[in-house]
Amino acid sequence: MNNSMSYQGYTARIEFDPRDRIFVGHVLGLADRISFHGESVSELIADFHHAVDHYLADCKKTGRAPDKPASGKLMLRVRPEVHAAAAIAAKASGKSLNQWADEILGQAALV
Repeated sequence: MNNSMSYQGYTARIEFDPRDRIFVGHVLGLADRISFHGESVSELIADFHHAVDHYLADCKKTGRAPDKPASGKLMLRVRPEVHAAAAIAAKASGKSLNQWADEILGQAALV
């Protein structure tokens, strides 16, 4: 079961609240908290879109830049043998390590 949805570059995690019998969502990766809910999938999607649109409009109105879930820069540490193998795989495919890692991470994350 997929428990996430995306809109305008923002991704939310969805849970079901059995006590209130509603779906509840929270946008991931932001300093600001954006949440929404719905009794049906249609209501949930509509409220998600409304919440993101409201957030973006509020940012524009107040003159602040909206948070983005990621900057596009990723710093990570891997074992030296993984680094070496990745560098070889990238060269073998005719790509830089950054290009290769972007492609592989995108495939793994289903982007």
